[in-house]
Amino acid sequence: MFARCTLSNVVVLVLWAVLVSGATIPTRRATVCNGHAELCSRSYGNVTFIGSHDSFAVSDDPVVLSRDQEVDIPTQLGLGIRLLQAQSHVWDGELHFCHTTCILFDGGRVVDYLAKVKTFLDQNPNEVLTLLFTNPEGQSVDGVWKPIFDQAGITPLAYVPPHVPMKWNEWPTLGDMIDSGKRVVVFLDAGADTSKVNFLLPEFPMIWETPFGVTDPSFPCSVDRIQGPLSTEEHMYMINHSLNKDIFGIIVSDPLDAPTTNGVSSIIANAEGCAPLAGGRLPNFLLLDFVDKGEAFQAGRMLNELA
Repeated sequence: MFARCTLSNVVVLVLWAVLVSGATIPTRRATVCNGHAELCSRSYGNVTFIGSHDSFAVSDDPVVLSRDQEVDIPTQLGLGIRLLQAQSHVWDGELHFCHTTCILFDGGRVVDYLAKVKTFLDQNPNEVLTLLFTNPEGQSVDGVWKPIFDQAGITPLAYVPPHVPMKWNEWPTLGDMIDSGKRVVVFLDAGADTSKVNFLLPEFPMIWETPFGVTDPSFPCSVDRIQGPLSTEEHMYMINHSLNKDIFGIIVSDPLDAPTTNGVSSIIANAEGCAPLAGGRLPNFLLLDFVDKGEAFQAGRMLNELA
């Protein structure tokens, strides 16, 4: 079993030094972070977050093969999803979240999606949330994306790192992020330019992924997408733990096997299989289909060594 890095000994020594010096200890607002007191002193880069793949592609109709979820955004967040992934396309002159094309599955306007996210953030002030959006059409970060975040009210909550790229162990703690009010981390897979919009961060210089569209239930692990200059071990990383079926050459998600795919044994085996590629570290993000099925959140607690 691969162990988590811990800051407990460091925290004890720091507190002792402060007490001996007679200095006052600053009051921390966040005593519970993402549902657990233990996570407040844990670095963002040293936590496993459960994510929703194609989070907008919601339908309970089995005929809709392009669906990847069966419960809506508020329900996903209520379950404990702390990474939302979505694919963007311009449709009718506005940015929408769509599955491959908006003809195939139109998840609605990005601004409306983000409004739901903002409602959750307002109601849950001690939660750190990651947004990972694909930008296949290369839409402008300052001309298209930022105005949408501004309109939804999320821009003031977005975390701006001191430099890019950030190594996994350079990120602040969840408690510090919550205390600062900067508790939404936003990544784009393409087109990010922090000189234009400082909170829209490039994904692959800081996060590598395993292959997607997996049809093998054993989930063999490899580094699929990564950009320099950081080493593989210095990156955070995301496991695409969603099983698919190949139907006459078309890859579609598999809701029937989702309870098994999202089960503890499957997730833990995949995480431990990938850890050697990251210097023994467990994944930062687990991206799942049909997040309401299986035992993903139990697996997440185990990976984070939480009670």
